[in-house]
Amino acid sequence: MTLSEAIMSVIDNKIFQATTVSWCIAQFLKMLIYVLTHKDKKPLKAIEKGIWSTGGMPSSHSAVVCSLTASVGLFDSISSNLFIFSLFFALVVLRDSLGVRRAAGIQAKALNNLGKVTAEKTGIEFTAIKEIEGHSPLEVVAGGILGIAIAVCFYFL
Repeated sequence: MTLSEAIMSVIDNKIFQATTVSWCIAQFLKMLIYVLTHKDKKPLKAIEKGIWSTGGMPSSHSAVVCSLTASVGLFDSISSNLFIFSLFFALVVLRDSLGVRRAAGIQAKALNNLGKVTAEKTGIEFTAIKEIEGHSPLEVVAGGILGIAIAVCFYFL
């Protein structure tokens, strides 16, 4: 099998297609929701939201892992080893987006506020740390539903 044939076999794979479409739609919806809910409507900020930044509605992490897991379950059966692997992979990703990343973002915001106040009072220079956004439970659920729905659509197409 040549390299181009191998690439085409991946692109033709329904599980790959469903998962990729889930990610793209989640990212597009994230940009659209940002534009609809923010007054400033800065185009570059909307594009950044869709391409690079973390957090937001819906969770693209959730959409991807739920689409992947549902697709594997539908196409390969829920008794397959790949489904079991995908299921636990999805659980780890979902837990991380809800717990660890969200908590880290909240802590970073609190530390930045504390550092700013301290710098103002003492005159000591403070450099803020990056505030990553985790996901709210609603964002995770919305992404998961989106991913599963897209997997089901690809299964019946």
